[in-house]
Amino acid sequence: MFWDGILKRAALASGEGAMTSIVPAPDNGGRHKIRVGLALGAGAARGWSHIGVLRVLEAAGVPVDVIAGCSIGAVVGGCYAAGKLDELERFALSLSKRGVVGLLDFHLGSSGLIAGERLRRLLERDLAELKVEDLGRRFACVATEIGTGHEIWLSRGPLIEAMRASYALPGIFDPVRIKGRLLMDGALVNPVPVTTARALGADVVLCVNLNGDMKLRGTVIQAYGGEEDEVVEAVVEEPRRWGLFAPRANGDKPRPRPKTPGPGIASVMMDAFNITQDRISRSRLAGDPPDVMIAPKLGGIGLFEFHRAAEVIELGRQAAERALPDLQELIGEMQALPA
Repeated sequence: MFWDGILKRAALASGEGAMTSIVPAPDNGGRHKIRVGLALGAGAARGWSHIGVLRVLEAAGVPVDVIAGCSIGAVVGGCYAAGKLDELERFALSLSKRGVVGLLDFHLGSSGLIAGERLRRLLERDLAELKVEDLGRRFACVATEIGTGHEIWLSRGPLIEAMRASYALPGIFDPVRIKGRLLMDGALVNPVPVTTARALGADVVLCVNLNGDMKLRGTVIQAYGGEEDEVVEAVVEEPRRWGLFAPRANGDKPRPRPKTPGPGIASVMMDAFNITQDRISRSRLAGDPPDVMIAPKLGGIGLFEFHRAAEVIELGRQAAERALPDLQELIGEMQALPA
């Protein structure tokens, strides 16, 4: 098994005086057990790749002691912590395009387009009455508070409500009220919650970044648009409009519409979400980098292509297998540190 190979490389002496971040593990012959933490990132349908990652860790015998999840990462991580990963995988593989649409209970006049009650009832089938603090390992979901922008770590209370708050994408799902706070998707503040996993006591943090393969590497492009006088002239000539139907200045004739139409509203929203999440992820990971990062090649997977679960799970498995030697080596080195 995984730990047998690690222990052969270790040269630890048993005894007291261990580092405070290392938890004693009597079953390891007096040596110390490294607490492995997972930070499972946001990314909607791309999050099925978390299942593939977890399968590789299970097969390698890597014990996961801590899980921090955001959005879809909270759903997969919560099901895994509750011992329901098999049920979640079967559900994911059963989805078709029609099945995905059937889970969406659209409604108007509220804070989101989708009420989310059908998804809640689906989660209740296997997770009803479970509380976060009663799971077999440390677990927390990341959410964002509406109004303040606070980053909220949900580490106690009903598991389903914590998950729902973490994936409540603004404008799509209704926000979730927990203990007087109105919460929405944690991807707005911490898409890959490495900081949360460390705070929960992980010695080694493995993160799964679902946006690591995106073609978004935005930078600043300066002085773009031609000569300065041309830019100023274009601004001056454009009539000022104060409303949607305000009259044009000086009776100007309507300008002809461009022949090539722009992207639709759904495309614009998804692109904006991708860009925002990528920028936030890079910023947070630069400030608190993981020990090992897994970045599945998900550039060709759309945010709402939940019906492509088999393909996405396999991409997660492949990425985890590539990163596994680095993880094993790192844990082995930490195990070999003097007590």
